[in-house]
Amino acid sequence: MADNENVEKITKSDQEWRAQLTPEQYAVLRQHGTERPFTGEYVHTKADGTYHCAACGQPLFASDTKFESGSGWPSFWDVVDQGNVDLRTDTSHGMRRTEVLCSRCGSHLGHLFEDGPRDQTGMRYCINSVALKLKPEE
Repeated sequence: MADNENVEKITKSDQEWRAQLTPEQYAVLRQHGTERPFTGEYVHTKADGTYHCAACGQPLFASDTKFESGSGWPSFWDVVDQGNVDLRTDTSHGMRRTEVLCSRCGSHLGHLFEDGPRDQTGMRYCINSVALKLKPEE
């Protein structure tokens, strides 16, 4: 699962990321952490718009692909553009999962599972709220 080479990359020092992000954002986005389930701002949000990377602003998910998964994290059945995310194998915590990262800045967004809506893609992008910024439709 290779990085997308068609996206202009953003590279910042650790010090720059710490200055830009809140401590919770830094822990999730840069240290590959996970927010507690059912605590995120966007878990139950139904507003129309596009969800962007909280670190660099890259568009990631459209609100019309968001669904209630019951997992405790915002879940989407597709991305705005496959090139906007990178997928990597994650074997942390004794599990084998597919990690979802922003292809522009390399920030950890969440994980991808194959238990999403069967009438759509069958995929569930399980994403930390703190990794997202919703930009409402105008």
